[in-house]
Amino acid sequence: MSDPLLSISDLRVEFDTYGGIVQAVRGVSFDVQAGQTTAIVGESGCGKSVTVQSVMGLIPSPPGRITSGRAMLRGTNILGAKTINGQDIRGDQIGMIFQDPMTSLNPTMNIGSQIAETLIVHRGYGKSRAFQRAIELLEMSKIPEAEKRARQYPFEFSGGMLQRAMIAMAIACEPDILIADEPTTALDVTIQAQILDLLGDLQRERGMAIILITHDLGVVARMADEVLVMYAGQIVEQGSVDQIFYHSAHPYTLGLRAAMPTNDPSGSKRLSPIDGSPPDLFNPPPGCGYCPRCPQAMKICAGEPPPVIALDQGQSARCWLHHPDNPAAAKPNQAPTGQPGAMDE
Repeated sequence: MSDPLLSISDLRVEFDTYGGIVQAVRGVSFDVQAGQTTAIVGESGCGKSVTVQSVMGLIPSPPGRITSGRAMLRGTNILGAKTINGQDIRGDQIGMIFQDPMTSLNPTMNIGSQIAETLIVHRGYGKSRAFQRAIELLEMSKIPEAEKRARQYPFEFSGGMLQRAMIAMAIACEPDILIADEPTTALDVTIQAQILDLLGDLQRERGMAIILITHDLGVVARMADEVLVMYAGQIVEQGSVDQIFYHSAHPYTLGLRAAMPTNDPSGSKRLSPIDGSPPDLFNPPPGCGYCPRCPQAMKICAGEPPPVIALDQGQSARCWLHHPDNPAAAKPNQAPTGQPGAMDE
């Protein structure tokens, strides 16, 4: 495999609050390959958005701060940096589609001018040339009557069109990496499919890497090459999309899959929600964060943090069930049995 386009290692992010220090991201490491889609999935509050916002330099300080880690973009650490060799990182080399386009766009500016502003700032275009390019980007984003729409304001756009406008803005400078933070939230199913198709088309045309943040496993199955499962500020499982869906290694991943609806025509499959709540990140547990909710927890899980255990073909899981000292450890690409063994003693 070629060198990664972006390599994040041991990223840790904290927030000072009146209640104490929230350890939002706790030692996250992963790579992003050029031209591929890396999906980050997990419950709300697990640290997905904070991870990518840290890379983009969008963590407000105070109250937030990055306490450790590196984010190497083509060999250059970009954490805390604004430029590489005179080129802006944010908006230029890395683009981002935010979760709520209605609050991300300026209601006092027409859509074309907002897209053009990106080109004026990062590429030095004149206003006329930038606005014309904005129209072309809207056409590329499959917005009909792009010239007319470019002169309209956000309140005149539907939710799906606003998301397309955000995509046009994010790809204006042809970034190497596109971060899509819940790009299909609050959209109906038909529009969701269109947005995902558009992202896929743009990726193939431009060779961009995409970091997709979502809690929708259906979107992950459709878009992702690599999947990171996050829980309580940590990556608990990592692997290809097939490994995550067909050979899940962590009990949390199994729980997410069990809670996912299917198209089984018999309707006999019962959804199984994950009982309990995520841990308090003001005071993270000393062992595995998922232990109180895990049906396969062992004694060691409560007191000792599990290491990241490499499985088969690049898959890994942060789980004691796979530790080689556990006699009941699952073989690579087998679901854990959860049988007690030496690790319980």
